[in-house]
Amino acid sequence: MPLVPVNATPTTEPGAESPAQVLAAYHAHQGMTGRGNSAFTTAARSFLRRWPAVQAWAEEPLHVQLAANTATHPFITFLLVTGRLHPDWEYLVHRKFSSLWRDLPGTVIGADIEEFITAARTVGYSERVASAMASQVMARILFATGKRLHEVTHDDFDALTVAGTARQQATGRTWKHYRAAATATKTVLYHHGILPALPEPWQQRLPFARRVAGVPEPMHSILVRYLERKSVTCKATTVSCLATRLAHFGTVIAAIAPDATPAMLTRTGHIEPWMHALTRAENTKSGGVLSRAEQARRILAVANFLREISEWEWPEAPARTLMYSSDNPRLPHPLPRFLPPDADRRLSQALHDSPNRLPADALLLQRACGLRIGELLDLEMDAVIDIPGAGSWLKVPLGKLDTERMVPIDPDILTLLDRITTTRSPGRPIRHPRTGRPADFLFTAHGRRLGQNGLRRELDRAAGVAGLPHITPHQLRHTYATALINAGVSLQALMAILGHVSAEMSLRYGRLFDTTIRDEYERALDLAKTRIGSLPQPTAPKPGQPQPDWRATATIKTALAGGHCLRAPAQGPCAYANICEHCPSFQPDPDDIPTLTRQRETATALADDATTRRWDAETERHLRLITRINTLIQHAATRPRAM
Repeated sequence: MPLVPVNATPTTEPGAESPAQVLAAYHAHQGMTGRGNSAFTTAARSFLRRWPAVQAWAEEPLHVQLAANTATHPFITFLLVTGRLHPDWEYLVHRKFSSLWRDLPGTVIGADIEEFITAARTVGYSERVASAMASQVMARILFATGKRLHEVTHDDFDALTVAGTARQQATGRTWKHYRAAATATKTVLYHHGILPALPEPWQQRLPFARRVAGVPEPMHSILVRYLERKSVTCKATTVSCLATRLAHFGTVIAAIAPDATPAMLTRTGHIEPWMHALTRAENTKSGGVLSRAEQARRILAVANFLREISEWEWPEAPARTLMYSSDNPRLPHPLPRFLPPDADRRLSQALHDSPNRLPADALLLQRACGLRIGELLDLEMDAVIDIPGAGSWLKVPLGKLDTERMVPIDPDILTLLDRITTTRSPGRPIRHPRTGRPADFLFTAHGRRLGQNGLRRELDRAAGVAGLPHITPHQLRHTYATALINAGVSLQALMAILGHVSAEMSLRYGRLFDTTIRDEYERALDLAKTRIGSLPQPTAPKPGQPQPDWRATATIKTALAGGHCLRAPAQGPCAYANICEHCPSFQPDPDDIPTLTRQRETATALADDATTRRWDAETERHLRLITRINTLIQHAATRPRAM
């Protein structure tokens, strides 16, 4: 409902108004809003008799304030929206304002609320969410402080948080929903130019002392000092992972020797028991045991800890080397998990059809450019660079390896980027989480940079729509790199596009479709066929003798639709034999039943021949084909005959 910014605030100070003046203003307000009856008037008169100066009511105990009946609530709300009453926070966080929207039109606070809702819609919030933020948070702040919208500060939100937390402790009613609404409200006010900075995330990283709280002294202080030292040169996420891994190390060591320091550790008494405990350690997220990769990361973390404090000449450092490179478990080296072409097309279609445009387009851009997820979310509005004579390029910011690079893009990607710029929520630059500088990020939603969790949720949704299993964002990067390899891109170009600093990283993709390996394989296969010799040929029949049956030859035999295949036993079985008959897309018609019947008879004879020659694998292959042909005949018999 549109709100008319009419100043209905009293022209005199609230305390200077007489009860009759306040009552008259209340009657005028009721007439304007189309509400009111004798019960409301009686309740207002009773209120004014007891508290002629209406602000005195705010000094009453909470139980007195909350004892107001339903007929008195509209009068109290009238006092609030017209700026005549400013209760304390305790009342405001306990009171519900279900009829607030009826009383806002024609008031100064109503005009401020309308301005706030418009600002919230600008950064991407729906009308419903914007209105909820206005009633749950913004209105309460204006009621309590008596300020106008542009006078609100972070301190006002802090006061609201304190009151909400106190209510939760006193009543057990959660304040989580209102806390989230307050954070969103501050975001809107930042982009509206009222607050000087975005609110910090509610969940802050725990101090190092709490991260290793389970480790007793003196090891506790040593680990905290080490983590503080590493925070100078390492990323926050890296140090956070170190804290988790060293906390487990310190806990295990404390169970063996509570007063131990690194200088007191021994290989057999401490390090080896800890490494043995790693094999049984629980993964707190999955509930299972730690993976071998995580075990290796924890071993490396502890080894670096002991080595570095020795290099720094800490007095607590061990006197000799306690861990060696051989302590690291051997890890598997799987090939990159790319999406097959069909799965890639289905996922892309699901993302194109997604109702969640911004995260879906972000994933499409990641697939089109092979970006890491962190690089994708760090893209800024000026990321596209046009170079005369060299086309358009995407400037990828500093990412995992702290290097920038340029990725070539085509007109389709430019169209996608144009759509993203119209979908994102506008607003003031946002503080970069790593550098602290203001950044105009490309992917912003509701006034904040799009998060990884939002991307992963959208990818899970799209994979479900496409009928695919769980897919990670990094698989899109693998798929992009695999497509480049298939297209014959050079190793040097692949390194530059993917942002790899070593050839070994890019060679992982080269091993997927190594043309050299394929050439060597085909050369060796031709040589093997040459050494095997030509296939045995049936002797020419004498006049009057029947033609010898190919099924009687000492070869690996396969019946095909248009003929047959003969392979020497030394060549091994064929991986493509009868592939069409086993394909789920193969659909015979009733007219094909005679052909299938003859093929089944031939396969039966070939199975008997293979059994006689003790070629068990060939026998099994023919029997599988017979079973499949029986199924095809049954399906063909139920299909309508082609006209």
